[in-house]
Amino acid sequence: MSTAHDPTVLPADLPAPQDDGAARHLEGLTLPSLALPATDGSDVDLAALAGRTIVYIYPRTGRPGQPLREAAERLHLPFAILSDAGLRFTRALRLPTFAVDGMTLQKRMVLIIDAGVIAKVFYPVFPPDQSAAVVAAWLRASR
Repeated sequence: MSTAHDPTVLPADLPAPQDDGAARHLEGLTLPSLALPATDGSDVDLAALAGRTIVYIYPRTGRPGQPLREAAERLHLPFAILSDAGLRFTRALRLPTFAVDGMTLQKRMVLIIDAGVIAKVFYPVFPPDQSAAVVAAWLRASR
């Protein structure tokens, strides 16, 4: 009897990724001015945002063949998702990537950006379902 895979449940034996050093250059980096399309129809330049911005980077959200805004609606998100499908932001920052099925995808990470400068990097992210709690704890402790 076959059971369906639930993508929201992580396997118990999922190996933890090791820090490969691919994000060490990011803390303290000033972001380049680069507009990314958002699911709300706007373009967002992370370098131009005032104050603190938290950016979660991960391989994919959308479904193949579906428009960019589909994921935000499907997940009922109260914020826009930015897309780097063309990898312009990824290449400009030399973010860590991996290849699968002929695609180049970003490795999971979280960037804390203060007025256009990367103040903190969480990499590698594991387990991914605990990332938001880890970032929230860091934010509370860094006040």
